[in-house]
Amino acid sequence: MAVLHLNKESFNKLTAQSEKAVLIDFWATWCGPCQKLTPELEALSEAYPDLVVGKVSVEEPENIQLAASLGVNAIPALFFYKNGKLEKQLTGYSTKDELIRKLGL
Repeated sequence: MAVLHLNKESFNKLTAQSEKAVLIDFWATWCGPCQKLTPELEALSEAYPDLVVGKVSVEEPENIQLAASLGVNAIPALFFYKNGKLEKQLTGYSTKDELIRKLGL
């Protein structure tokens, strides 16, 4: 499944209503670790079709408030949801294999 690009509205809908596990990455184009993480997330998305992977750009004005409301103060920031509930929160770069281990996939 392709990585989805989300805004506040699609983020809220996806995390509240998805029957699949959801991993959201808060990122920015100027963030080196964020750029390095993108191919790892794409590989994770390919390896786990039952996992929905989304990205929220903190460079978009409409997403800044969303990030702040979730306490994002460093990026990349990953939020892992199951059944509409936040299960884990990670910050920083991780490889695909590290993400699998940390998220219990």
